[in-house]
Amino acid sequence: MEKQNLFLSNTYFMKPNALLFILVLFLGACSSPQKTTSTKEASSAEKTNSNVNQDGSSFENAIILKQKKERAGVDAEYKWLAENYPGYTRIRQSLKGKGEKYYDIITIKTNDGGIKEIYFDITNFFGK
Repeated sequence: MEKQNLFLSNTYFMKPNALLFILVLFLGACSSPQKTTSTKEASSAEKTNSNVNQDGSSFENAIILKQKKERAGVDAEYKWLAENYPGYTRIRQSLKGKGEKYYDIITIKTNDGGIKEIYFDITNFFGK
């Protein structure tokens, strides 16, 4: 009798739990902050908000990030959060498309215990 390799078998990949695990692993890897390689690009997040209504409270008021590379854009998101909500805790992060734009919606717990959703327009660097 031939020993079956479970990792390479088709039945392993078809199980819903395995697909869910892979999805969670992928999303976790995409959302974990790392040290920025370009502080110049990350710091430009502060300069993108020429409209005072861009407070990240909705799609219409999303923080517009002008970075061209995904890593620098993600770094700018976390830098903006740390500067505007010191001591925050990230609860979850999701990606939404609306029209021809892409948004990261990061749900945080503020230092005073409040829950907020912060919208970032990531169209400039999404997938790059």
